[in-house]
Amino acid sequence: MRIVVASGKGGTGKTTIATSLALVAAEQEAVRLLDCDVEAPNAALFLHPEFNQRKEVGILLPVVDEMLCTHCGRCAEVCQFHAIAVIGKKTLIFPELCHGCGSCRLNCPEKAIHEQLDGMGVLESGLTSSGIAFAQGVMNVGEPMAVPIIRELKKWQSDANPAAAHLQLEQFQLEIRDAPPGASCPVVETLRGADFAILVTEPTPFGLHDLKQVVKICRELGIPAGVILNRDGIGDDAVEKYCAENELPILMRIPMERRFAEAIASGKTLVEAAPEFRASFRALLETIATRVTA
Repeated sequence: MRIVVASGKGGTGKTTIATSLALVAAEQEAVRLLDCDVEAPNAALFLHPEFNQRKEVGILLPVVDEMLCTHCGRCAEVCQFHAIAVIGKKTLIFPELCHGCGSCRLNCPEKAIHEQLDGMGVLESGLTSSGIAFAQGVMNVGEPMAVPIIRELKKWQSDANPAAAHLQLEQFQLEIRDAPPGASCPVVETLRGADFAILVTEPTPFGLHDLKQVVKICRELGIPAGVILNRDGIGDDAVEKYCAENELPILMRIPMERRFAEAIASGKTLVEAAPEFRASFRALLETIATRVTA
C-alpha cells in the first residue's frame, strides 16, 4: 500500500504526520518512507536515519557531434519541449528546457547525438533505529525541475534496510511518501501511483484555499483521499463544511497545543511528544487499509 501525505499549503504539519505514521506502522510491518520534498527535505531531522547509500541523479542531456550532424533539423522537429533549435549550420541545445526523453537521439538519422548525465541532485538512504527504510532526494541549488529527482527516488531500490533486503519495492507492506508543499508538478509526481492520499490542512482561509487545489489533483488522478485537521480549534468551520460537501472524511484532528509546537521545534515526532496519539495513528492505518481494499 502506498500512502502520500500532502498539503496544498506548506507548514501545515505534513511531515509531522508522515513521520509519526511511519513510526507507528513500523511496529507491525516493513515500512519505507520517502521524503519527496526534494527542495527542502526535513523528515530525516525527526527520524535520524543513518545514511549509508548515496546516488547522483539527473537527466540525460543531448550532446551533438558537429562532425556528424548535417543540420537536417529532425531533432528539433521531434522535441516537444522546444529544447533544440537548428539555425543554419548550428544546432543549439537549451538544457533548462530539456526533459531528457531521448527522442532527439533516437530520431537522429546521422546518429550524431549522444547523451550525458546532467546531475540535478542526489538520493540518500539509510535505516532508522525504528527499522524504517528511509530515503530522500536532495535537489541541487538553482535546479529548475524537481520531478526527475522524485521519479528516480520512487523507483530507487536501495539496500537501506538489511532486515528487508530480500524485498523488492513492490513487496514493502507500506510505503509512505512525504510530498512537497503546493499543487504543482512535483506534487503530481509524488501522488502518481499512490493508493491513498492524506491531506493535511488547518482550519483557516489559507488552509481551505490550498486544500481545494490538492483535492482537485487527487480527483483528477483518481486517488481516494481523506483529511487530517491540524491545529484544530483555531480559525473557523469552513474546512469542515467543505469536507462534508465534498464527501472528504476527516480522519484525525490534532488540537492546537503549545507542547506540540515546542516538541516539534526541538526535533521530536508527534507520537514522541504525545504518546496518546499512537492509538489514533493505528486506527488511521486500519481505516485507510479498509478504504483501499474495499
